[in-house]
Order: sequence, then structure tokens, then C-alpha cells
Amino acid sequence: MTLVLLLLLLVGPYLLLTLAGRWSPRFQIAPSKRARVGLSVFFIFTGLGHFIRTQEMAAMLPLSVPYRTELVYLTGILELLGAIAVWIPRLTRLTGFLLILMLVAILPANIYSAINRVDFGGHEAGPVYLLVRIPFQLFVLWWTYFATRQNWAGALARLSGRA
Repeated sequence: MTLVLLLLLLVGPYLLLTLAGRWSPRFQIAPSKRARVGLSVFFIFTGLGHFIRTQEMAAMLPLSVPYRTELVYLTGILELLGAIAVWIPRLTRLTGFLLILMLVAILPANIYSAINRVDFGGHEAGPVYLLVRIPFQLFVLWWTYFATRQNWAGALARLSGRA
């Protein structure tokens, strides 16, 4: 699973739907909804990967982490549920927030596996892989924020009484 493929899964539907909207005015879709299509495709693909390549993903976790295989299954289920729940209007923002939390939580596993040259998903390249992986993960975080219409700055302003 290369980062290029993952990037195409995430951004490709957005670009295709944008072009379709330009060719046919009847096919115009809001930007966040176009981004959500790619987000769902991305998380379906990565979520299924947790069940297809379970042991490789479990190897990305330190041996000291208990229930590594079960954690891989759990995160796969969460990714699949997230891919669906972003389409439920009442759950879109909450799901996006939870997906962002999960992405932040799994970042240490990516760092561990790159430093320890785990032979999976590019991690075998070692720490240099992090020069690409961490910015990519930050991009996925931002994409999730955008696609699920997060507005943390506005929420903070409302909480502080400034809005």
C-alpha cells in the first residue's frame, strides 16, 4: 500500500466529481461532500486492509502493546464505521472528530514502525519514510476536518462568548 495510492483514493473522487460538475451543471456537489466521497473510499480501503494484512499491521506496534491483533481489528472496524457514519448528517461532525482523534492516536505506531523498519507500507525505508508519512498523515487529518465540516475555531469562539 503506497502513499501515492492512498492519496489517489482520498483526492481522486474529489477531482473527478469536480470535473463532472464543470461538465454538467446538474451534477454540482458541495466541496465538503466531494471530499467526503474520497474520505469514505480511503477509510473503506484502509479499514479492509486491517483484515487482509492483519499480521503486518500488528507488527507496526511495539511488542509491549497488548492485544496487538485485536487492536488492528478494532481500528479496522472503526475505519469502516467511520467511512459510513460520515454520511449520516447527525453524525458527520462527531465522526470526523473521532476519525481525527484516531489518526492522531495511530501516528506513534507509524513512527515506531518506520524507526524499526517494519516491512510494510513503506516503513521498511526507515526513519526517512517519516519525511513523507507525517506530512501525508497531517494532510489526511486536514482532509477529514474539511470533509466533515469541522469548525473548531468557531466552536471555541462560541464557548468563550466571542461570537
